[in-house]
Amino acid sequence: MKTYYVDSFTKEKFKGNPAAVCLPDTDLEVETMQKIATEIGFSETAFVKQITDNTYSIRFFTPKIEIPLCGHATLASSKIIFDTTSVDKIKFVNCNNVELLIEKVDTKIKMQFPVYDTEEIEVPKQMLDALGISEIVDKRYSPNNKIILLEIKSASDLANLKPDFSALINSYTGINGVLVTSISDSDRFDFHYRYFWPWAGTNEDPVTGGVQTFLTKYWAIKLNKTKMNAFQSSLRKGIMSTELLQDRVCIFGEAVTVLEGQFIL
Repeated sequence: MKTYYVDSFTKEKFKGNPAAVCLPDTDLEVETMQKIATEIGFSETAFVKQITDNTYSIRFFTPKIEIPLCGHATLASSKIIFDTTSVDKIKFVNCNNVELLIEKVDTKIKMQFPVYDTEEIEVPKQMLDALGISEIVDKRYSPNNKIILLEIKSASDLANLKPDFSALINSYTGINGVLVTSISDSDRFDFHYRYFWPWAGTNEDPVTGGVQTFLTKYWAIKLNKTKMNAFQSSLRKGIMSTELLQDRVCIFGEAVTVLEGQFIL
């Protein structure tokens, strides 16, 4: 099976978020795809299969579970298709039959994702203690993503968080992850964020695009703007631009291929 490793949301190798892109010739069992994703060990492995000339099915697996949507693995998959075919527009269909429209725009790849609302939620002190957070500005929940959103005041405090992941995973059940965000302290960006998801993937996702399905709208309302630049202040670091439309969010990013090979099944 043709397999690629791609660093997403970066122009430099060994930065951004690595994803594996697998191109199976035949349909694979869910158990097989999960074993492959666990073997590879990246936060996300995408399995892409062509349906028509420019339409592809796409499925996303963490080392632990299948999830319906992933931004950086979608970007990685788009990068491989654009580099190996002559098309400049494609459509992915995920496991929930959600259509993701993708196109090349200059040096970047533009992805259109759905927009999801958030709702109020109570967050236990044990979770805040596990994250190392003493004070929050706001707390929300994305039921579509099963992700808790916490806003804190300082981008520098966000960058310096060192969660206790054993305590974190025991502080709450029934979610996929916790996203911590803050307004930017730099003119280059509008907001910063980090994503912790020991419940469903790895301890921390280096650069996360899928959370923009609710995070872009959250900051668009707060900042009263629809076009923004985001910075993920993880160890590997990553950047992306977003634009809020009525019922879609556009995510703009770049990616670098670092490995091409065959996965022996």
